This record gives sequence, C-alpha cells and structure tokens, in this order.
Amino acid sequence: MESTLRPIVVVGAAVVLTVLVGWMGDRALRSADARHPETPLWDLLRRCRLPSQVVLCTALLRGAYHAAHFEDDHAAAIGQALTLVLIAASAWLVVRVAAAVIDSSYARYAATAHSVPKIRRLRTQLTLIQRVLTAIVGVIAVASMLFTFPEMRTVGASVLASAGIIGIVAGVAAQSTLSNLFAGLQIAFGDMVRIGDTVVVDGEWGEVEEITLTFLSVRTWDERRITMPVSYFTSKPFENWSRGDPRMTGAVLLHLDHSAPVDLMRKRLLEILEQAAEWDHRAWSLVVLDTTPTTVQVRAVATAKDAGDIFALRCLIREQLIDWLRTEHPYALPRVSIRVQDDPPPSPAT
Repeated sequence: MESTLRPIVVVGAAVVLTVLVGWMGDRALRSADARHPETPLWDLLRRCRLPSQVVLCTALLRGAYHAAHFEDDHAAAIGQALTLVLIAASAWLVVRVAAAVIDSSYARYAATAHSVPKIRRLRTQLTLIQRVLTAIVGVIAVASMLFTFPEMRTVGASVLASAGIIGIVAGVAAQSTLSNLFAGLQIAFGDMVRIGDTVVVDGEWGEVEEITLTFLSVRTWDERRITMPVSYFTSKPFENWSRGDPRMTGAVLLHLDHSAPVDLMRKRLLEILEQAAEWDHRAWSLVVLDTTPTTVQVRAVATAKDAGDIFALRCLIREQLIDWLRTEHPYALPRVSIRVQDDPPPSPAT
C-alpha cells in the first residue's frame, strides 16, 4: 500500500506546488503590468507561464523521484524521461522569454519612433535574430538530450575528432543552404530590404511579408505569395520603392488626336488633383511628350506619399481625363481614318 501511495503523494505535491507557484507568478506579472503600462514586457512574460510550470514540475519530480520509491525496473527509465522533458521544457522557456524581450523592445521602439523605415529595419533585424536564437537553442537542447544517453557519450569523442571532415562535407553538400543563410544575415543587417517594403521582383509588384534566414515572401497586389530565396536579393537587382523616402512620382500617358486641347487638359488635371486625397500637393504637370503622324503623346505627372497612393492616383487621373475628353472634347480622342481606294484608271490602249 505504501509503495503505491508514495508515488501518488510525490506527484500530487509537485503538481499542486507547480500550480500554486504559476498562479502567484501570473498575479505578480499582472500587478507589474498594471503599475507600468508603458512597458509591455510584463504582459508578454505571461506567455511563459505554461513552459515555466512544466520546467518547475519536471524539476521537482526529477529531484524527488527517488523518494517516491518507484520500482527498480522503472526507476532508470523514469529518471531518463524526466531529464529529457526537463531539457526540452527549459529550451521552450528560453525561447518564450527571448521572444517576450524582443517583442517588448520592438513595441517600445515603434511607439516612440517617427521614422517608418527605421521601424521596419528594426522589425526585420529582431525577427531574424529571434529565428537564429531559436535555432541555436533547439540545436543545444537536442544535443543535450542525446548526450544523456550513455551510448552517445561513448561516441562523442570520435564525433568531435571527425568534426572537421564532417564540416567540409556538409559545407559542400549544403552550399546553397549556407549561401541563403549568410544572405539572410546580410539582408538583416545590410538594410537592403525590410519587412513591409514595396518591391518589384521579376516584374511582380508586391509587399515584403516575411523574411527568414533562407527565404523571403512577397505578397502581391492580388494577394498571391511569391517565395524567393534570400540569395536572390543579394545577387540580382530589384526595385525597392520604400527604401529611403517612400514618396513617389507617377506618370499617365495618353495617346490623343493632334487637335487635343492641351491647355484645357492642364486645368482639368489640376481640378482632378485638388479633389484627390492621394495627391500630396508636391508637384504636377501635363506636357506633350511626343508626336506621331496620327497622334500626340500627352504625359500627366503627379506625386503621392507612397507607392499605394501613387497607383490609385494614376488610375484616377487616367479614368477622369478620358471621361472628360469623351464627354467634352470627343474630337480629341484618337481616330482611325479609313479611305476607300478608288479604282485605278484604265491603262491606255497599246
């Protein structure tokens, strides 16, 4: 009876103590968050409640499982299992704490900074740093779990002795992966592209949605996702419309008849821009850019604060100018002249 009751008491006491400590810690974090609302760290640390409870409960059971007097046949297996769970839970807790600190740092900086490019740069760097840290913690945790087995300790010396050869072979086999890895670090700290930037790659216009150490995801205007290796952005040219000043100048080209009223079109363009919320009032113009035997090419230019507004403004200018010409000056629209060929005169008699 005692051999059955003792393990139940030990496990129950560990669970009760874990729940109690977790509840007290959560209350303390809530209180700290209420006293310091300007710091989101305390509220973010509440996400660590579950992994911290797993670590505490496993540590208590690992330290007291001998006192529970488990059967000798199962004692070693139970101790090994608790050690593995403790290592995994500790890695989980470290990752959660690091994520809370990183998210808190980004939130505080974004709340006080006024430069959108700097905010995007910090977000990109912190995201990649978090991924690197997670990978490192995961590798260390897995290695620690493997070395808890006596067989792995025996082969540990030979593994370390052949690490140089293995490293060379792995480097050659994973050359593409390693190049993407270093390209991801270069993007993070080289500031060539950031999360939220508007880019044009391979003729596709979109916004950078996610950057990892190996790939970059671009969300296009029609909500498609283009996934590209990060090495593409370090080896090939691409357009970044958000780098530096996001303000842009857009042009609308119209092919019209030679009789088009250019002066009236300038006045109409200004009226359109003054009613458009997308125009930032920096600049505008309308000029005859080129001419052909049948048409003239008219270019309307306007400015906006970013790529999204300039696209909408160009569509608005094109639509309203064409509608105005169609209703007020239809003669200005390009026409195709068709002339029926007369029959050739009869050839003189020979």
